[in-house]
Amino acid sequence: MPKLNGKIAVITGGNSGIGLATAKVFVKEGARVYFTGRRQAELEAAAAVPGPSATPVQGDVSKPADLDRLYDQIRDEAGRVDVVFANGGTVVLAPLGGLAEEHIDNQLDVNVKGVIWTVQKALPLMGPGGSIILNASIVATKGWANWSVYSATKAAVRNFARTWSSDLQGRNIRVNAISPGVIPTPGHEKTGVGREALNSFMEHAASITPLARTGTDEEVAKVVAFLASDDSSFIAASEIFVDGGIAQI
Repeated sequence: MPKLNGKIAVITGGNSGIGLATAKVFVKEGARVYFTGRRQAELEAAAAVPGPSATPVQGDVSKPADLDRLYDQIRDEAGRVDVVFANGGTVVLAPLGGLAEEHIDNQLDVNVKGVIWTVQKALPLMGPGGSIILNASIVATKGWANWSVYSATKAAVRNFARTWSSDLQGRNIRVNAISPGVIPTPGHEKTGVGREALNSFMEHAASITPLARTGTDEEVAKVVAFLASDDSSFIAASEIFVDGGIAQI
């Protein structure tokens, strides 16, 4: 039997990259998936990829009203939420001395507040055995130049997994985080880095991983699917690193 058979899942940032790959794996494993994205055209283009068990819902995780609309739809159509993958995020690189208020606010609104609202607004629909998975990043523990604001937001996400596990321990809802290494996805194209610099970054990332390559969005998706399944019910408040094809707790 598929490991997510009958589960109702929410994936934010699901119109490309890790989010879309996860929606595809979830559907394959028997879940009914609601996935979000900010840009309607990209969301509609992505809608056919996971299959008929996936429902695209346009919305911005930094806007609580959009999440209210998402969960109202799920309440009406499915009645509950079993899995939340808080994946939506954004990054624009800039060095200290060149940080602008808009640059900081946007990343905090999406990567920190957006994760809070995504999870908190799902809780009334979640029951015992539910699974919350947060997408952090290895940059939370790195010191790469120009990544300071994004890295700080992902450090916050890592901490959410620990503290929210304590908050929810009486409800039997587990909270875990994944911290992917460098995964080539369309999101890297929007960081403001030129093609040559981006290629150089990917080559460097591959050179420092055990398998001498970067990971793939499908590899990350399979780890998320495991955490969403009942097979992982013994894992709570963990952080799983996915880097170069290797997953390790």
